[in-house]
Amino acid sequence: MLTDSLTSTSSPSRVGVRARIRSAWAKPQVRIAVLIVIVFALVAVYLFTDIPGSLLFALKVRSLTVIAMLVVATAVGVSTVVFHTITQNRILTPSIMGFDAFYMLISTIIVFFFGSASFLGADEFVLWIVQVVVMVAFSVFLFTWLFGGKRRSLHLMLLVGIVLGTFFRGFTELMQRMLDPLDFQILSDAMFASLTRPDPMLLTFTAVLVGLGVIAVIPLMHTLDVLTLGEPVAVGLGVNHKRAVMALFAIVSIMIAASTALAGPILFFGLIVANLAYSYAGTFRHSWTLPAAALIGVGCLLLAQIVLEQICGFGGSLSMVIEFAGGLFFLYLVLRKGAR
Repeated sequence: MLTDSLTSTSSPSRVGVRARIRSAWAKPQVRIAVLIVIVFALVAVYLFTDIPGSLLFALKVRSLTVIAMLVVATAVGVSTVVFHTITQNRILTPSIMGFDAFYMLISTIIVFFFGSASFLGADEFVLWIVQVVVMVAFSVFLFTWLFGGKRRSLHLMLLVGIVLGTFFRGFTELMQRMLDPLDFQILSDAMFASLTRPDPMLLTFTAVLVGLGVIAVIPLMHTLDVLTLGEPVAVGLGVNHKRAVMALFAIVSIMIAASTALAGPILFFGLIVANLAYSYAGTFRHSWTLPAAALIGVGCLLLAQIVLEQICGFGGSLSMVIEFAGGLFFLYLVLRKGAR
């Protein structure tokens, strides 16, 4: 009888604790706080694990890598979520417009016409500027041409972007087949994304561009929430759909171009972090999904880098780990939507 009475008195308290935990976990701010703790834990593991030499030197090098991961994850995560809102599709990413293919085409043209020595000897800042300007100019021209006129069509723009991306990849492969083996090897090394030991000056300029992009998105969060409901509803609620979408696409173009020029192409990365952010945040409001995407992106990059260094022994590249996981995740999304 005593045991039964103790059980009956403890059960309501346990139920109450579980209810309070579930109630707290339902709040997006609590979930974001948990993400921040996890990211700080991963940063600590990456910074202070397996340091063979000087601690100060290792922290200096690794801290630059962490900052680069933060910049790239913020750029890719925020731009992908915004792009999904614009296109009303959670499988498409900005890379579908040919950003990665165009980046590889620019690098291939430089090596093809000027040689790998010129590519390696070129000033990194000048090369970064050229890549950013050309990619942004291409995307803005494409978007203005297909979406700025009277017969604007977002779906036509996406279709043309997919076709141009395929053309860029095919033309890039054609030129690569005609390269000298040494030039091709040097170019192939540049095609893999790398966030270790970034150039401090390029990292600073990229961080500035990405920061300005985030600052520009913050006042538009409520507009993004309305755009999630679709163009007819957004227009009915007083949103200038054309102007809002063009401004948001310009921001996405600049952020993606800057991060790609810094680190190289990372396929499927935006797809992973954006869809995980939707599920994790538990709300459609961009004031929570955008920081969730950025934090999940940083966590994924840190976790992939730790796996690469501690488990694989640098037997590969960061982009290989991300693309392998991203490819499986993409198939899962496609099959899940197909099953519905």
